[in-house]
Parts: sequence; C-alpha cells; structure tokens
Amino acid sequence: MNENWMRCKSDLHRTDLHRTCTLPAAMLAFAAMYKNFYGLREAPFNMTPDPQFLFLSRNHRMALEVLRFGIAERKGFMVITGEIGAGKTTVCRALLRSLGPNTKTALILNPSLSDTQLLRAICDEFKLQPAKTTKKDLYDALNAFLLRELAANHNVVLIVDEAQNLRPKALEQIRLLSNFETEKEKLLQIILVGQPELARLLQRDDLVQLKQRIALRQHIPPLAWEEVGDYIRHRLEVAGAGGRIGWADDALLLVHRYSRGVPRLINVLCDKALLAGYVAESLTIEADHVQRAIGDLEGAELAAGVT
Repeated sequence: MNENWMRCKSDLHRTDLHRTCTLPAAMLAFAAMYKNFYGLREAPFNMTPDPQFLFLSRNHRMALEVLRFGIAERKGFMVITGEIGAGKTTVCRALLRSLGPNTKTALILNPSLSDTQLLRAICDEFKLQPAKTTKKDLYDALNAFLLRELAANHNVVLIVDEAQNLRPKALEQIRLLSNFETEKEKLLQIILVGQPELARLLQRDDLVQLKQRIALRQHIPPLAWEEVGDYIRHRLEVAGAGGRIGWADDALLLVHRYSRGVPRLINVLCDKALLAGYVAESLTIEADHVQRAIGDLEGAELAAGVT
C-alpha cells in the first residue's frame, strides 16, 4: 500500500489533469473519484459549517437548546464559547435554520470593526437604511425597527461570531444595544460566540457592566472518545454512505488522539483517511490508513508519535 499511496500522490503531478489545471483542481478531481468509490453523494468531511451535517453531541444539543430558550424567553445577552473548530458556527447556523419567520436575525461574521462600523453592519444585516449614518441616526433606526417588530409580536436576534476579536469599545457598543427594552422584556437578543479568549475578555474591569448582563452561558467542549465514532458515522450517512464504509476501532482511537475530539480536526483527518482507503481499495478504514493521513498532515516524524 505504501507504493500505491506514493504513486497516487505523484500521479497528481504527472497526469494531463495536473498539466492543464492547478493542483487544487487536480485534488478535487481525485476526491471525486474517492466519492464514486465509496458511493457517496457528497464529500462527508467538508470544512464548511453545513447545518445538514450537524452532529448533536450532548454538549452541542445543550448549547442549541440554551440559545433557543434564551431567545424564546427574551433573556437578552447570551454567550457561547468553544475551542477553535469545536462546532460553534455550525450550531449558530443550525439555530438560524430552526427559527421561524417571526424571528428576525442578523449574523456578524467579521467583528473586527470599530464601534460605529459595527453599528452600520448591524443595520445592514437588518436591511435598515437610515438617511444619515451618525451614531444617533443608527441608534434611532435600530430602536424604531425593534419597536415595530415588537408591535408585530416578532423577536429580533443578533449573533456575533468570533466575538473574541471584538474591541472593548465595540463590546461596550453592544452592551448599549441591550438598553433597547421595555419594562418587561428585551427587544434585542444578543448572542456572542467565540473562543475561550472571549470568556477572559469579559473579565476585564472595564466590561463589568456587560458581564453582569449576561443571562446565559454555555461552553462547547471537544467530543468525548465515545462520540467520535458516532460523529464520523453520522457524517458518512448524511453523505450517502449507507453503512458501506467501516472504521476499525484502533483507527477511531487514532482519530481521537490526533484530533483531541475537535470536529474540524476530525474532518481534516478523516477526509485524508478516506483517500488512503481509496488508494488501498478498502471499504474499511484501518489504523494504517489514518496513520498515513496523519503523516500527510504532519510529516512522518511527527506522525510517528501518534500511536
């Protein structure tokens, strides 16, 4: 198999496809061949946060339910944290898909903005176009919008992803948005989503008022060992595997050790392990296939330490 694996990689450089296309294009074509070999409708381990592939581990399910509860009960501020690649963005997109037409939403994906730019981005997401763009005009437009939605018995949700990148002034700006409220309820539900640095950021002395307003918090940890196999099988079934692809227990153990249960790392490794299985013409992914995939990702010397 070692010769097949090396020949497989070198073939990408010798084929007509490589001479007429970029290397990424050749890799895509090669991935299409492994999808055909396994009988898959689509690639099971893409890196995009597709809610269709959302695997609801106990902690992912809890995070989703916490957010739904907070929105329904108009709790105001909510915070979701998790390591890089833990599935936070996918949970947010699943949340957005689950909300009905009576909930208006805005998703800010690039929070590295000034406080005024952030206000403008929020207005843009809600399709608000005030005549002027001073802070007061932006606030007035948002306030009028929120009151209209309340009168229509609608809820409004703002999600800020990668919120650990927010500047302190921008965080203070978001805190001021929580002042949009009636005597009984919050007009705007604000969800801050970020890496663990977000929790540390919120401990700053100058952000104590914001910290005090956070009604709900949830941390999404990596997948447990027993969840890794379920995660892999779930994604394969969504992609159309139909139970045709098997995974040896020691292969799953290697995946867990390398990825430490982080879904994004699982995806990267499993995609390459499937490619190794295809080269070996095997419908069962063995530890050797995973080890070769790790070697391709890390280099042989580093990969040798993952056993």
